[in-house]
Amino acid sequence: MLADARLPTGAHAHSAGLEPAVQAGLLTPAASPDVPPSHATPDWIALSRPTGVPTGVPTGVPTGVPTGVPTGVPTRGLAGVASHPTPGVRVRSSHRTRDSIALSRGRGGGEDVGRVPALAATRLRTVTATEAGAAVVARHRWLDRRDLAPVEDAWAARTPSPAVRDATRRLGRGYLRLALALWPDELAGAFAPGSAPPRPLVAGAIGAVAGLDALQVALLVGYDDVQTIASAALKLTPLDPATTTRWVLDLHPAVAAMAADVAHLTDPDDIPSAGAPMTDAWAQAHARTTRRLFHG
Repeated sequence: MLADARLPTGAHAHSAGLEPAVQAGLLTPAASPDVPPSHATPDWIALSRPTGVPTGVPTGVPTGVPTGVPTGVPTRGLAGVASHPTPGVRVRSSHRTRDSIALSRGRGGGEDVGRVPALAATRLRTVTATEAGAAVVARHRWLDRRDLAPVEDAWAARTPSPAVRDATRRLGRGYLRLALALWPDELAGAFAPGSAPPRPLVAGAIGAVAGLDALQVALLVGYDDVQTIASAALKLTPLDPATTTRWVLDLHPAVAAMAADVAHLTDPDDIPSAGAPMTDAWAQAHARTTRRLFHG
């Protein structure tokens, strides 16, 4: 139920990072296997085909093309660039311009929609794993009615983008409003009045009072992220709903694997911290544009 898009938590106003990626040119295919399109940014060029996903995007970066990616960072697709650990690394985004809006529909050659499930899979290894880990730890602590502030601090330290943090707190407020209406006594004292806790903390606290185990909480976070992307894709590009439903089904093993990896966590320090610098940059650029359908 908590992962149902029809639930009145405001989740319909979020795309789980898909709209920022689309505006940055995620769906824009290359005109040639060897030559990037004329409007391609260096960061776009660094997005090569994710392993196992037939997208028609070049598998390598053309020789001599500057990518803006630090030396030693793999440039093979979303799994390489978007999920590279972030400590000490700053990736410059060259698509923080008005031109990025023009790329939002992949004009000039169709749209490479095969990259949407690749983005969802990458998020399961990075952003979503962090949120699921935070939710699992929050559940564990609230079972003993312990302070959730250390979990929030750990989540924030692993979520460097202000735009991503803001979007997650917006979702958290929606979850909290509903949760307090259903479990006012059980959640008393969990969050300060008027606060804006991030969604994973609220999801974890709900899991504690609703009788969900740790694995169920992690699966909830993973499935919610995937189905949010699938739902947003229908609004951002012409697709058959059966296609996006198939994406969700095909991603189930990845969701289950991610959930199993974090279900044992009890310490905030152990929350996963794999970074996604490219998706962070996309989110920051998206937060500054007025032409958008979603908050993030």
